[in-house]
Amino acid sequence: MTTRFDAVLLSYDEPMANSLHARLQRTLGGTVKRLHGVHGMRRAYRLCAEVIDREQFFLADGDFAIDTDFDPAMVEPLGEGVSMRVWRAVNPVNGLTYGYGGLKLIRRSALREMGEAVDVLAALPGRIEFAEQSAGITRFNQSPFHAWKAGFRECAMLARGSEYGMADDDARERVEAWTTSRDGEFAAYAATGAQEGVAFARGAARAPKLFDHLNDPTWLRDRFTAAHGDQAVSG
Repeated sequence: MTTRFDAVLLSYDEPMANSLHARLQRTLGGTVKRLHGVHGMRRAYRLCAEVIDREQFFLADGDFAIDTDFDPAMVEPLGEGVSMRVWRAVNPVNGLTYGYGGLKLIRRSALREMGEAVDVLAALPGRIEFAEQSAGITRFNQSPFHAWKAGFRECAMLARGSEYGMADDDARERVEAWTTSRDGEFAAYAATGAQEGVAFARGAARAPKLFDHLNDPTWLRDRFTAAHGDQAVSG
């Protein structure tokens, strides 16, 4: 199986990143490059543009488990004026299926021109497309810390107001699902993180610069250990 697109797995500290990288490479065919351990989310995404050779490329997070039936040969290139297409991902702790953690097809030039937003990829120039189908599962619940971080970041951003133009009712429904997560491993940590993320967003409403912490892995880990203890970081 071959594809006309490059591909990158962007990982930081996800326990399953090596195996998920191998799975992505088997499914997409060819070489899937790896960018690992870059501090700062905006910087990491921008560096992805420098490790690939073609303008359009697949971008997967380090906790994304691609559906092995996904066929890259069936994927159409991005149209004129479209900077990114996002496939849905199944959420393992609350049953939601939406763009969170999903596979992306993205333009290198758009990453190089990315503006400022808390949800980093919301600041791309041009339009963003959302595919109706799912491309896999977002396996963020690999440890208590990773589950908590996912809930905290996503619900802080949803409570703040979606930068993708999501309707308020949809955002509220997703927050409700996250804060009551009860399926899969470490679901209770995802729910707690979601609740704490909503509280953080309310507290940061008068000081918007505080939202920059959501993209700082050291700050997130420190906040988690302060509230839940070191023993919970790795499971």
